[in-house]
Amino acid sequence: MIPLIGYVDRLSGRPGDTLAFKVNSTSFEPFTAQLIKIVCADPNPDGPGIIHREMVSSFDGEYPSRRQDYALGSYVRVERPGEIPPPTSFTVVATVWPTTPRKGRQGVVDALDEAAGSGMALCLDESGCACMTVGTGSGRTISLACEQPLRPRRWYRLWAKFDAESGRLAVGHVPMQNPEQSERREIACEEPLWLGLSEHVLIAAHGGAEPHSHFNGKIEAPAIFARALDDDEIADISLSDAERDCVAFWDFSKGVSTLRIEDLGPNAMHGEIVNLPARGMTGSSWRGQEMCWRHAPEHYGAIHFHDDDFYDCGWQTDFSFTVPDDLRSGVYAARLRCGEHEDTIPFFICAPRGRRQADLCVIMPTFTYVIYSNNARYDFGDDIERRMKDWKAYPWNPARHPEYGLSAYNLHSDGSGICHVSSLRPMMTLKSGYLTLVIDGCGSGHRHFQADTHLLAWLDHQGIDFDVVTDQELHDDGVASITDYPAVLTSTHPEYHTARSLDAVEGYVKGGGNFGYLGGNGFYWRVALHEEAPGAIEIRRGEGGIRTWAADPGEYYNAFDGEYGGLWRRNGRPPQKIAGLGFSAQGTFVGSYYRRTPRSYDGGIGWLFEGIDDEVLGDFGLSGGGAAGYELDRVDTELGSPDGITVVARSEAHIDTYVAVPEELLTHVSTVTGEMPEDLVRADMIYYETPSGGAVFSTGSITFCGSLPHNGFDNNISQLLSNVVRRFLEN
Repeated sequence: MIPLIGYVDRLSGRPGDTLAFKVNSTSFEPFTAQLIKIVCADPNPDGPGIIHREMVSSFDGEYPSRRQDYALGSYVRVERPGEIPPPTSFTVVATVWPTTPRKGRQGVVDALDEAAGSGMALCLDESGCACMTVGTGSGRTISLACEQPLRPRRWYRLWAKFDAESGRLAVGHVPMQNPEQSERREIACEEPLWLGLSEHVLIAAHGGAEPHSHFNGKIEAPAIFARALDDDEIADISLSDAERDCVAFWDFSKGVSTLRIEDLGPNAMHGEIVNLPARGMTGSSWRGQEMCWRHAPEHYGAIHFHDDDFYDCGWQTDFSFTVPDDLRSGVYAARLRCGEHEDTIPFFICAPRGRRQADLCVIMPTFTYVIYSNNARYDFGDDIERRMKDWKAYPWNPARHPEYGLSAYNLHSDGSGICHVSSLRPMMTLKSGYLTLVIDGCGSGHRHFQADTHLLAWLDHQGIDFDVVTDQELHDDGVASITDYPAVLTSTHPEYHTARSLDAVEGYVKGGGNFGYLGGNGFYWRVALHEEAPGAIEIRRGEGGIRTWAADPGEYYNAFDGEYGGLWRRNGRPPQKIAGLGFSAQGTFVGSYYRRTPRSYDGGIGWLFEGIDDEVLGDFGLSGGGAAGYELDRVDTELGSPDGITVVARSEAHIDTYVAVPEELLTHVSTVTGEMPEDLVRADMIYYETPSGGAVFSTGSITFCGSLPHNGFDNNISQLLSNVVRRFLEN
């Protein structure tokens, strides 16, 4: 167990807002907390190093240690509404699509009170067979299981029933595609059964108040009836066919964008989902007739549950912080210390609404941070652990500690992609000093938050005051969150956006703002937020794009908001329409450089290169060893790059691991634009002025900001950005 770690209930706030911090400390000694300002989160001794400035706050002090844990796994919890008369006979039925049927016992519908020996539970047993357990009322249970295990990723109807008149208990499964391969087992019960429902009915888990044995796969239309249905009824069950003696009939196609599960039966045994399983998923009747769950809900009556789903750790609050009116906007953290252990919990403070504190604003891409949070990379190993120790970097990594859930770049235990992530948990990847990867001779190996602090450290060194906003403010407040700023900058990788956060950035550019896009692969994927689950984000990786997993056909629409997911390019809003550039190529984390174009020497934009005599720009840096690397963007007028763009520099000499992105390829040798695939491997650095009086400067590379700290911030990339920012602030 990680001995000291915590999280905050919201990643950003303004003066007057209260942030609640939750801490797990395994020590018997108290821990201390102190407010710090984060200037640089990179522990690389060849750079500025970690720069934390100690502050004074209301929460500074000592707090008792306590262990706080969290259980992974999604399910549906139903609170039994009062006393429902126990049936003398029953049928439990559900349609299932198991993904790991041989992974131990897995609950399907659990209304069993094992301590009292009453109720019933339909499940998969340790061998992956349909199984029924019933209570006798005498403190013990009876189980009956089929002999043929279910196959993964096949639709089955599971059922079990007891006929009080005959005293016979039966269980079976019906393969939906091959009903002739059905299996049925039956026994005579020698003692009466006690079938009262437990206080908590669970779907997709066992355990009542402490759920365990979670189901992996899809479940559709689970139901309980107070009579023994005929086998023919079970094979083709519906509420209309089996309305008589219905105890509960849960319809997962209703309320897809909510946390609520609706019971169509007479007892109104409505439930709630826990740990955000995937909704709006194709059911057993889906045949490709409709691709959107909103248009044909009857085809989307399934929920995909996972034994490692997560949402909210639900830890108790150890201390809170009400942001004072005089705290400047910036990037802060609660620093925790207990014995030899230390943790930082970063958060972002924005200026008071409508009252900016600086002329420059930096957008911190918190949606991207959360999507990548706790990314367990395939290449984590001895090299990075050795560097973590040598640099005294953050000592923990999700590849070794997956207990707080992984990222939307990882897979669930059943092999399906993780489409829901949350900030309401410890996020190791957001900690100061966290290392992502190691490539010898190529700098720090940072991405995301730690790489973004290269820009913050540069601004601090330059003495340029700035405010921050996050994606959340863009989403909540729209363009009003940034419209008053003369200049706005992104950081290295603003990849994930909602429609509203994208609207805000586009509105700022169109409204005449001066905008600097200092990254690569920005404005790429569409995500959705859940109205009832703060901190949760959904991604559906549909159809195309660079991705570590692909959504299944028919599951491209977000459950959270019902909108089409995937690439913004597939939604008719390619990145070129925002900042003039869009994702073009990707390679390993080895950077190259830019070379100035002849047009960069034109008098009209000569101010960009004032103080720079070099033709080659950025052949150095803490990110990949060069300013042009990892993910590269280029101009494409067909996708919306506006007229009047000047390409002032272009990258070159990328190593052969770099390839054009999939959405640009028609075949292995032909592209959408007609260029050769290798010609799309480039980053364009551009400048253009907008019709509304603003201007845009875009770098098209994730590693650009990593070159800013080189040589004590005295280099041509630093000078170039200084020219841009100061010009933007003068206009």
